[in-house]
Amino acid sequence: MLASHSARTAQQGNSEPHYARHRPEQTLLYQLIEQHHPQLLATLAEHDQPLPKYVRDESEEYLKHGRFEYGFLRLRCEDCHTERFVAFSCK
Repeated sequence: MLASHSARTAQQGNSEPHYARHRPEQTLLYQLIEQHHPQLLATLAEHDQPLPKYVRDESEEYLKHGRFEYGFLRLRCEDCHTERFVAFSCK
């Protein structure tokens, strides 16, 4: 993975590696699920038709992926001592 990243930065004419955090909370899909999932569950419960547990669980887990408040790694370069925080993601 590191070699792939180095090749990408070299092609861009940048010798310094750069990490840009994914921001899932800014995607349309994330915002739609975050906004409408609780209401969907409530409406289905009112009609006694709950979502299958695996669908509910996946939706709730999706909202945690890439968010620092649900876990992260602290990485440190041994050479220059630069530190980065990388939020856990699903895949």
